[in-house]
Amino acid sequence: MSDKKQKQEKTNVMRLLDQKKALYTSHYYDSQTALSGTEVAALLGQDPAHVFKTLVTVAGSGEHYVFVVPVAKELDLKKAAKAVQEKSIEMIKSKELLPLTGYIHGGCSPIGMKKPFRTVIDRSAEGFDTILFSGGRIGTQVETSLDELRKAIRFELGDIS
Repeated sequence: MSDKKQKQEKTNVMRLLDQKKALYTSHYYDSQTALSGTEVAALLGQDPAHVFKTLVTVAGSGEHYVFVVPVAKELDLKKAAKAVQEKSIEMIKSKELLPLTGYIHGGCSPIGMKKPFRTVIDRSAEGFDTILFSGGRIGTQVETSLDELRKAIRFELGDIS
């Protein structure tokens, strides 16, 4: 899927990574619609444990949190709530995603949201030199190390899946 025109199309995620001088690799796949994370991993020839999805939640307190977990796993809401010292957490409604983050379902990235939210990445990410996650639109993934990602966003690691 190395269409030259597409390769030059930088997303805001890539521009932010460039701005912070963070090293990354961009990956493209052909899709007009949101695919499951495991389908994206298969299209890119990646182990699903290495590809992460970005989930946006709301706590009972009204605070929003971002959780980044492997695509083949589910966010454990109890563990997630504990990780951010909240009593309860639930996924936000799909229609709230775009106004809150600036991203659509299937293209949500932990980088470049309208405002920074506390972000927790599943501890399993430590087991990889790099992880892949959405590049900010459907059809685009970025791959970077946790050290490089720290240049662009603040996050913590947690046992959340």
